Amino acid sequence: MAEIIQKDGTWVFDGEALRLTPGRDKNVGLLRRELGELLVPLAALAGVSFEQGKKSGRLRLRLRDGADPLVHATGGRLTEPHDPYQLLVEPNRYGAAEYFVDEVRNALLLDQVPSGPVDAYLLPGPSVPLSVSAGDGIAHFDGEQVRLEWKWQAEDSKSAAGPRTLPLADIVAVEWQPSAGLENGHLRFTVRAAPGKVPPKYDPNAVELWGFKKDPLMALVAAAVQARLPHPAARPAPEDAGPAGESPAPKPAQAAEDDHDALLRRLRKLGDLHRSGVLTDEEFTLAKQAILKRM
Repeated sequence: MAEIIQKDGTWVFDGEALRLTPGRDKNVGLLRRELGELLVPLAALAGVSFEQGKKSGRLRLRLRDGADPLVHATGGRLTEPHDPYQLLVEPNRYGAAEYFVDEVRNALLLDQVPSGPVDAYLLPGPSVPLSVSAGDGIAHFDGEQVRLEWKWQAEDSKSAAGPRTLPLADIVAVEWQPSAGLENGHLRFTVRAAPGKVPPKYDPNAVELWGFKKDPLMALVAAAVQARLPHPAARPAPEDAGPAGESPAPKPAQAAEDDHDALLRRLRKLGDLHRSGVLTDEEFTLAKQAILKRM
């Protein structure tokens, strides 16, 4: 088991899953605190990395496309301190972070976990019921319908129409967008038979976000709804036909998989050489690290 405990949070890996617990430090983002502890199965991971810095380092998890409804609903736009898949590491714990990365990578190799997309969510998303107040509205979700209520700051076109109820069966997509620069963010629901998109400020199916402290919490609503919608995985396209009598040309993903298999074979060969005494402990460690970096 590998474990790293920091003010920013605690990450534990037991060989099958990672348990991510946010810390109680004041710099931990509100979204991470509200999400609470996350259990990430090894099969949901595409990779793990550690970056050293002068004042602090950063552990990062990279999830496979389609594994987590939160990542999908936010389009990967969650940043530190709100991203639950980043952990700040103090310089005196850099060794522990590197060991943690090695343990996770070795498990990914041994279990031969592919890094490509998945066709079903491997994380459940936030629990319901949920109620979040931010921007010009309040969003409630009970697992079956979304209810939008408007604050006094909302545009008259929204306020005049009153609260909005959207059955889950009518929702075809959900999107959370943070504010950036002079552009406001939003939580938007796309519903069946809806007219073309209008700015979130006037859209009765969207909450406009202004960049305040509670805005990231709307991502929880987006993720909870996304987790209950059909998985967005695209159907595999038919293979391109090559010249008569020849196999189709390898796709980039297939080439990457072949490279991955080749590196696995090299790791096994290194292990055999190490066990037979051809490679010293130091030579084996350096060679293994070089291969893992390429993966």
